[in-house]
Amino acid sequence: MRSTTGTASGPPHDDGIDLRHHGDREVAPGLVDLAVNVRGAAPPPWLAERIAESLTRLAAYPDASSAHAAVAARHRRPVDEVLLTCGAAEAFVLLARTLTPRHAVVVHPQFTEPEAALRAAGHTVRRVLLTEREGFGLDPARIPEEADLVVIGNPTNPTSVAHSADTLAALARPGRVLVVDEAFADTIPGETESLAERRDVDGLVVVRSLTKTWALAGLRIGYLLAPADLVRRCAEAQPLWSVSTPALVAAEACSAPVAVAHADAAAVTLATDRAYLVARLRAIPGVRLPVEPRSSFVLAHVEDGLTVRELLRERGFAVRRADTFPGLGPDWLRIAVRDRATTEAFAVALEGVLRT
Repeated sequence: MRSTTGTASGPPHDDGIDLRHHGDREVAPGLVDLAVNVRGAAPPPWLAERIAESLTRLAAYPDASSAHAAVAARHRRPVDEVLLTCGAAEAFVLLARTLTPRHAVVVHPQFTEPEAALRAAGHTVRRVLLTEREGFGLDPARIPEEADLVVIGNPTNPTSVAHSADTLAALARPGRVLVVDEAFADTIPGETESLAERRDVDGLVVVRSLTKTWALAGLRIGYLLAPADLVRRCAEAQPLWSVSTPALVAAEACSAPVAVAHADAAAVTLATDRAYLVARLRAIPGVRLPVEPRSSFVLAHVEDGLTVRELLRERGFAVRRADTFPGLGPDWLRIAVRDRATTEAFAVALEGVLRT
């Protein structure tokens, strides 16, 4: 695939990377979980109460109207530009089943489900691999002009890089669908780089998740924001009643102004906890951080990373291997931001491992 402005990797990949590997596979009983990006062990009490109350209505089919209206109001969009999904992962599957790209490009390293969904739907996927040398940042010229589908995360999992909203908006072209995965957008105070409210960007699709900030991974709730015609087409590809009543109640509750303010306050606390983790990691000989992280996880490089990961497990800590992200190798680890006490205990364990 050639372009005068950028290059993407060539033929379809059969490189042995397990695109379906996720952090939950790292966790086991007795281990402190630094592998999964869900923040908190349970939803806040007020949200848990709303979800529990919804269980009294399980005899009725789900009615998404109130949740649709709440999400639309939260992002200042018409209701017909919102589609609620069974987690963000379903949004990627629906897009893969609905779109017919000739030149699909996925920017890596990033969450692997978009590429996995495109492949499963029979599409050829080209990769643009960002590198440590460029701080895992994106030069828009790297995206081939002929790409009619571009997928990128912001902030990006696992690099924790936040691309500027203007940089991503500049990727839009007539005839191109630009999919921005904003599963972690609310980890940045004020969501300063979010495109969720932008209706002036041609072909823009924003995918959001409510599972990370609100500790709802087991409930499965997300949504996509897109032009009404594309939303309608994705809805036609979606199974009936795909989103359960409890998940719809969660979507409505988490979109209310008081909840958005709560999430923003949590992002401020997260930034403080992340700064402590970054400082502790940078003080450990043998640990390298390639970027200044902006989200709820940190990407770190250590020599003999797979061995380090196993030794950390022996000491009671699970971290996310990163060699299942295209563009990274076995010496990269993704570490979730936790409270200071957990971070300190982990740092002591990591220091001990690296001394051996």
